[in-house]
Amino acid sequence: MLDDLKIFITAANKNSLTAAAQHLDMTIATVSRRISALEQKLGCELLHRSTKGLTLTPVGESYYRECAEFIDALDQRISNLDQTLNSLKGDLKVLAPVNLGSGPLDSFWQGFVQLYPDIELNIELSNTLQDIRDTRADIALRSGNQPSSSLIQKKLGHIEPILVASPNMAFPLPKTIEDLQHAPSIASNMFADWLLINNQEDRRPLNKEHRHISNDMTITLNLAKAGAGIALMPMSMVHGALETGELIRVLPEWRGQSREIFLVWPYRRSLSARAKLLKDELTKFLHQQTWFHPSP
Repeated sequence: MLDDLKIFITAANKNSLTAAAQHLDMTIATVSRRISALEQKLGCELLHRSTKGLTLTPVGESYYRECAEFIDALDQRISNLDQTLNSLKGDLKVLAPVNLGSGPLDSFWQGFVQLYPDIELNIELSNTLQDIRDTRADIALRSGNQPSSSLIQKKLGHIEPILVASPNMAFPLPKTIEDLQHAPSIASNMFADWLLINNQEDRRPLNKEHRHISNDMTITLNLAKAGAGIALMPMSMVHGALETGELIRVLPEWRGQSREIFLVWPYRRSLSARAKLLKDELTKFLHQQTWFHPSP
C-alpha cells in the first residue's frame, strides 16, 4: 500500500498520469491501475481524471495532506539508507575472539585501514559469545562449532592446535603420548581438556593436571616460551615463535581438535558494502596464511 500511496502522491504533484509514469519509470496503464486499486481499497475516489489533467477530490486532498510529508520523509530515509549500505565510507563494527582478532589478525587490520581509510573500524574482541543484534555489530568472526540460529554462517576454514614447548625447557621432552601424560603442561581454559589426534586419525583424550592455567591464551604462550611446560595451542598463535625458534613442536604426529572459523551475520539485515568488503578481504587474507586451512 505504501508503494501505491507514493504513486498517488506523485500523480497529484505532477497533475498528470503521463508525467507521473515518466517520473516513476512505469507505464501509464500501471500508474492508472495502481491508483484505481488504492481507491478501491480505501473505498473512495482520490483523483478526478479529465482531459485537462488530474485534480484532487476533497477526500483525495485530505489523504494528500496526511500522507505527502510522510511519504517524502520515508523516501528520503530509504535513500539515505541505500547510500549508507552502499558506501565504502562510514563505520563498520566487527566482533571477534580475543586470541584470533588480536595477534594473528594484526597485519590484516593494519592492511585494511591502509587500503580503505574512509572505513571507520569498531573492533570488539571477546571470548564470550555475544549477540550480534544486541551489540548492533555488522558482522562477527567466530571459532568453534556454531549453534543453529537465525544467523547466516559462512565457514572460512579451520585452525589446528598443536603441542609446543620451549627448546630450553628444563624437563625432558616426551617421546610418546604416554610420556606426555606425565610431562609438565600449561593450558588456557579453552584448551584445558586435551583431545589429541594423530596422523592416522586415532583419538586420545588426555586428562591432565596442568601446572599452570589461565583464561588468556597469550599468557599460556608466554609461559610456554619461558619453559614452564608443554602447551596445546592454535597454530595461528605459535607459528611466529616456531619460525624464530622460541618454541619447538612436540610430538608432531599429534595435534588437537580443529577449530572451525566462521563469519556470521543476521538473515534479515543486508550486509553493507563495507561489511562485504571486509568479508572478502578477510577471506583472501586467511587463505594466504600458512596456519590456516581454507574450506574447499
